Amino acid sequence: QVQLVESGGGLVQAGGSLRLSCAASGSVFTIGAMGWYRQAPGKQRELVATITSGGITNYADSVKGRFTISRDNAKNTVYLQMNSLKPDDTAVYYCWVALTYTYYWGQGTQVTVSS
Repeated sequence: QVQLVESGGGLVQAGGSLRLSCAASGSVFTIGAMGWYRQAPGKQRELVATITSGGITNYADSVKGRFTISRDNAKNTVYLQMNSLKPDDTAVYYCWVALTYTYYWGQGTQVTVSS
């Protein structure tokens, strides 16, 4: 079992920045890739960014150049630095962690970008 605790969401004006964090605890020795997804009202959950245990990253086209994903393996924590935020980035952001045979979701943190 893995427990995920997210933090860092909030309200920001367009053009601003936020940094999300997600700390994993429990059976962390089996953690592989980590990442962030988001779900806006009335829309499906979509990938934002992922990072492998070796540091290889993948981003949605909509956030490339604005968001940066990173991880601290010693702290079992994944981060999402979000810059140049747009109103379209408004969503609940979910942390995601992959283990060998399963995966876990965080509880979600709200990010609201005002125009």
